[in-house]
Amino acid sequence: MASMFRSEEMCLTQLFLQVEAAYCCVAELGELGLVQFRDLNVNVNSFQRKFVNEVRRCESLERILRFLESEMENEIVIFKPEKYPETPLPREMIDLETVLEKLEGELQEATQNQQTLKQNFLELTELKHLLKKTQDFFETETNLPDDFFNEDTSGLLELRSTPAAVAAKLGFTAGVIKRERMVPFERLLWRACRGNIYLRYTEMDTALEDPITKEQMKKNVFIIFYQGEQLNQKIKKICDGFRATVYTCPESAAERREMADGVNARIEDLNAVITQTESHRLRLLREAAVNVWTWGIKVKKIKAIYHILNCCNIDVTQQCVIAEIWFPMADSGRIKRALQQGMERSGSTISPILTAVQSKMAPPTFNRTNKFTAGFQNIVDAYGVGSYREMNPAPYTIITFPFLFAVMFGDCGHGAVMLGFALWMVTNEKTLLAQKSNNEIWNTFFGGRYLILLMGIFSIYTGFIYNDCFSKSFNIFGSSWHTRPMFRNNTWNPHVLEENQVLQLDPAVPGVYSGNPYPFGIDPIWNIASNKLTFLNSYKMKMSVVMGITQMVFGVTLSLFNHIYFKKTINIVLQFIPEMIFILCLFGYLVFMVIFKWCHFDVHVSQKAPSILIHFINMFLFNYNDPTNGPLYPHQEEVQSFLVIFALIAVPWMLLFKPFILRANHRKAQRMLQTPAISENPAGDIEVEIIDSNHAKKAGQEDHSGGHGGHDDHDEEFNFGDTFVHQAIHTIEYCLGCISNTASYLRLWALSLAHAQLSEVLWTMVMNIGLKNSGWGGLIGVFIIFAIFAVLTVAILLVMEGLSAFLHALRLHWVEFQNKFYVGTGYKFSPFCFKSIIDGTAED
Repeated sequence: MASMFRSEEMCLTQLFLQVEAAYCCVAELGELGLVQFRDLNVNVNSFQRKFVNEVRRCESLERILRFLESEMENEIVIFKPEKYPETPLPREMIDLETVLEKLEGELQEATQNQQTLKQNFLELTELKHLLKKTQDFFETETNLPDDFFNEDTSGLLELRSTPAAVAAKLGFTAGVIKRERMVPFERLLWRACRGNIYLRYTEMDTALEDPITKEQMKKNVFIIFYQGEQLNQKIKKICDGFRATVYTCPESAAERREMADGVNARIEDLNAVITQTESHRLRLLREAAVNVWTWGIKVKKIKAIYHILNCCNIDVTQQCVIAEIWFPMADSGRIKRALQQGMERSGSTISPILTAVQSKMAPPTFNRTNKFTAGFQNIVDAYGVGSYREMNPAPYTIITFPFLFAVMFGDCGHGAVMLGFALWMVTNEKTLLAQKSNNEIWNTFFGGRYLILLMGIFSIYTGFIYNDCFSKSFNIFGSSWHTRPMFRNNTWNPHVLEENQVLQLDPAVPGVYSGNPYPFGIDPIWNIASNKLTFLNSYKMKMSVVMGITQMVFGVTLSLFNHIYFKKTINIVLQFIPEMIFILCLFGYLVFMVIFKWCHFDVHVSQKAPSILIHFINMFLFNYNDPTNGPLYPHQEEVQSFLVIFALIAVPWMLLFKPFILRANHRKAQRMLQTPAISENPAGDIEVEIIDSNHAKKAGQEDHSGGHGGHDDHDEEFNFGDTFVHQAIHTIEYCLGCISNTASYLRLWALSLAHAQLSEVLWTMVMNIGLKNSGWGGLIGVFIIFAIFAVLTVAILLVMEGLSAFLHALRLHWVEFQNKFYVGTGYKFSPFCFKSIIDGTAED
């Protein structure tokens, strides 16, 4: 649990494995998922690494598996066991290759045979239709004798429906072409042959299936009459260009009928063979479907292991694999047990050796999460992965993020709808996880289901505070605004309260206000008051300022824990203390004035209450002689003058002292380097002992970067100018940021006001119309109006306004809160984990 507040303590270790045991040990670490391997062969080409051939073999197996899955698509259901299979041993890879290559060969042969048979079937089907259409043409369009095409005619013979004459031997070409190519085909024939042909075509009744793409094709049967061999050659070339299939068609009707009978018989035989081939192919796919998913997982694991082994070194004796790994210190026992299991599984007798490595590299950042906290940690990491061992904002974000969202989204009704949606996702999370949707928007919502759950709960709470539910108020405890019997004759009588559309609520009117506040939230009578916005604006604006300054002060306080953990005493004295003085003397005092005014001035003297804004401005101008704005309390001038002066002192405190102290420490370290330790030896010679430079720097130099990281850049040369400019930027950014960040928190008020007004407008413009109508028409109309109201509520107030409030809450955490203590310049811990690799969530 401590790792939630600060990232896990990491350890860099050198791992020595026997070559025979390396595969099994890495496999066990992959199952554990708690070790990040460093690439020790960064400068080595990928094709020159030790296990590149094994990786290529795995890629070949993946290609075969993709081929099998593509063949099964939309035909065979792949069986997926609930648990992942165990990591196979290296020798199992050979058996897997044999099985998959054999299966691929059989399937390719069956597929090739099937395509060949279907191609033959397609050609025979086209020939069948061509013979039928050609016979119909000769029977209906001409009365020529069967031996007409074998005779030479010296005269002109007219064909029915054409003026073209045949003066010599007449020939014809018949074939099949795709329907969409028919028009340009006809046009080109006419132009190329200069009109000396006679073309007739008709559409085929049924669509044909392409044997390769399996697409449905619509084709036409055509017949072309021509005269002479020259036109015949032109027609053949044009047919080839348009990929038209030309078939040999007998000239006599008897031969055509005989050919048609033969074609029909061959089609029946082909149908039987195609059916048997398809059943054989499906049988192969069904047998493969039982294991293809398991094979895929095994291949992914094998490939991942060899990829990790390629990141390791092998000693000169070729007997030892050397790896460098990062892992959490808390899990060292589990990692040692996993290595021991890997050694036993491989049959090796030499135990793996773990040796700690001293390094100046910044360790990776690892925050242990679960399904509840993962969403909040992702919000923080989206801004920047935390530096090693610095304070983690995620635990505080679990409460502050949904609460600030709810301040802007406060509505009981909308919060209840959001809560219901989140509860549905949470209660059905196992079913929804099993579906593994590829919809990015849905995955985003589902990943943040617990965040949405808390946002819904907090929205309901703030909705009760605002007493707002779909722009209407609850009257649970009865209003504190009422008319006493002795005042029933005044302007505040029940008749006026019911009839008056413009009602100003003034607590100072005698007998109208009971003097007791509403027990919880805002009095419901404000919902009908014309000065409702005036009251709510004042309330929500001051509430936003109070919450904003409180969160910023909390953020500055968290920076103290970073300074203490990293032992940055200079940052505590010269950075944290002046920062806290500055923000408390100015903005903390503003919160004090707001709360003091709330507590000190009641309804009877509220008209005489001074303006806090004018007081705050006069505080910086040292102007205390404003007759229109009296003091809040006695000795206010002395208190405010002291706070302003103290806040002004904090600015040079932050700006000047730290750079000069760092320079003094640096010069001290330099003197230690230049001062030799002189000792006299017995011979009288002088021995000079040089102090270790790194040790001197560690002893004398503080981190001058201003950050909260867990390592110092001691090897970098100290530059006073850069340090001073950096500190000046930090000081200016902090001082101006306190002002701009406080103003930025007013978005809580603005978004809350906008949401309430949109909700009220939607009720008035839509739902109110259906409730006004009476009778059967109104009863039917209210269902239609409610449907429109529900759709607009979900689309505008829940989705659009919810997203707007979410983004503003995100900005308040990233900019206004986290910049007070969070650096976020680290890099994420990416362990070698089979589950992440298989699910596709592993980091590259």
